[in-house]
Amino acid sequence: MTATISPATLSSTGFVPLIVPQIGGSEWKYVKECLDTNWVSSAGGYVDLFETIMAEKAGTKYAVATVNGTAALHIALLLVGVEPEDEVLVSTLSFIAPANAVRYAGAWPMFIDAELKHWQMDASQVVYFLEQGCYYKQGVLRNRRTHRRIKAILPVHILGHPVNLDPILAVAEKYELPVIEDATEGLGAKYRGRSVGGIGQVGCFSFNGNKIITTGGGGMLVTNNADWAGRAKYLTTQAKDDPIEYVHNTIGYNYRLTNILAAMGCAQMEQLDSFINAKRRIAQRYQASLGKLPGISLPEEADWARGTFWMYTVLVEPVATNTDSRKLLKHLGAWHIQSRPLWQPLHQSPAHRENDVTSCPVAEKLYSSALSLPCSVGLSPADQNSVIEAIRDYVTTR
Repeated sequence: MTATISPATLSSTGFVPLIVPQIGGSEWKYVKECLDTNWVSSAGGYVDLFETIMAEKAGTKYAVATVNGTAALHIALLLVGVEPEDEVLVSTLSFIAPANAVRYAGAWPMFIDAELKHWQMDASQVVYFLEQGCYYKQGVLRNRRTHRRIKAILPVHILGHPVNLDPILAVAEKYELPVIEDATEGLGAKYRGRSVGGIGQVGCFSFNGNKIITTGGGGMLVTNNADWAGRAKYLTTQAKDDPIEYVHNTIGYNYRLTNILAAMGCAQMEQLDSFINAKRRIAQRYQASLGKLPGISLPEEADWARGTFWMYTVLVEPVATNTDSRKLLKHLGAWHIQSRPLWQPLHQSPAHRENDVTSCPVAEKLYSSALSLPCSVGLSPADQNSVIEAIRDYVTTR
């Protein structure tokens, strides 16, 4: 048994945050260039360059920069033809943004449970629902309970690990459903050797402050469809049909990323590979140090995946540890170590209480058991030691 660690001992190393940005490349240089040249708004060379870099990384022909990942999701849904009163299959274990974006389009999210091994959208449940829970009427696939049209599938690659896409893509092709990948947490992750975000018909990314790269805010939509890319750029710039006379033939959105944020994104993308390597090293150290602790279950990487471990998350089993994830969270907080649970499953969200909801027991179990640990790209070995020792001491002395 390790020696007991007191809060005073750990606090000498300072506060250990959950996840913070890593700013250490050409960010200052590129942003200063924007300021010096007055190219600070949504026009400018860095926006175009950022789009080119992101399209190359995703393995797509086109990319359109947006103010955030939610805006990218909203536009993606409009591009694939989602209309009011349609339904879109969405991962229930996710941040709320994709479900909100579906509602922005006037449609309804149909929540799909997670699978227990890798915690991603359960592909088998997607197939089962479309095959058994739906019916064709006049050439349209509809939900048997609600009778709404099923229009798209929106898997979310959570925590930096890919969803098992092959079964989803196969059933989507069978029923002519577009697949929109929410890859906001999966930039740089690989699914069977391919970059997530570039596998479905549309992919969406976020560059929020806690993502693997950041522009402070910002997002990106990627696709191989030239018409959709043009439409996305049109819609995200207020749908200007005549920019001189300010004629608009449809409702557009002020969703375009600014040049100054795109400049930061270009600098961050230059460091992406080193960021991912750092994340994987941090994950490996947690795996080696926490793997034998009773009641602590660690994330697994599928043999068909290369994850980024964007957010390193463990499961705390109450029976084995005589505690739970929320008590461990409070314990770590007393030691000045920040951690957090996963998101409330979206089928339980009061914001989406009007949805047609099915049982999602795996997501509920993961929500109650999961705890994400400090995993910033710049996490020092000393601070990671503090996290490891605090958990080891707490678990082994219960």
